[in-house]
Amino acid sequence: MLSAQEQIRYSRQLLVKDFNEQQQLALKNASILIVGAGGLGTPAALYLAGAGIGKIIISDGDRIDLSNLQRQVLYKQSDIGENKAEIICQHLQSVNEDIDVEAIDEMIDAESLDYYLPEIDLVLDCTDNLTTRYLLNSKCIEHRTPLLSAAAIRYEGQLMFIDPNQQNFSCYQCFYPKSKGEPGLNCSTAGVLGPILGIIGSMQALQAVKYLSGQTIIGNQLMWFDGKSLQWQTFTVAKKDNCACACAHN
Repeated sequence: MLSAQEQIRYSRQLLVKDFNEQQQLALKNASILIVGAGGLGTPAALYLAGAGIGKIIISDGDRIDLSNLQRQVLYKQSDIGENKAEIICQHLQSVNEDIDVEAIDEMIDAESLDYYLPEIDLVLDCTDNLTTRYLLNSKCIEHRTPLLSAAAIRYEGQLMFIDPNQQNFSCYQCFYPKSKGEPGLNCSTAGVLGPILGIIGSMQALQAVKYLSGQTIIGNQLMWFDGKSLQWQTFTVAKKDNCACACAHN
């Protein structure tokens, strides 16, 4: 049962049709891991803290620098030099004192994922490098932990939901095999407009709230956003029987 303070805090989302107190309690009892506290992770984390996710763990080994402030709008100039995960957790606790937050002041590795994932309901991939994306993809499949993977660059963004508990699920590597793509392409090399990250990070938060409150999220597809035309496209991601990742054996 929600406390009187929680009833007030979440009153506006409790007014939404098809969203009730039981779903709010489901959010309260949920635990998530956000990997990356940059342009995607900051808006996603703020909305999820506001929504009442009970436990939020954030991993990032980077320190805030001046170039981050153009798009990672949670941070201030006075935060420069500080660890991103630690600063964002301070902000989240100030937004919602009723939730638990934990900072991991380094980028997550395989050993840490093996430690945390058994207690995690959903992972948000908010990173900007393929190596970590592939690691999260494989480890979430291994532990059967649902994953919301997102990316943004230039005027474009994308979002993909991977649920290893769904039958015939496809994974990130089914759509982006390691032999393809642009391994070195990221915000540091190709650039990005800040609002694109805000849009995609907010979409990650929305999908997370829906999933954790018991609503159906469609897997096996990639949603792609064109910031110039403001159009969304959806691509079907078929499971590949020869995928190098563990999904081929599930």
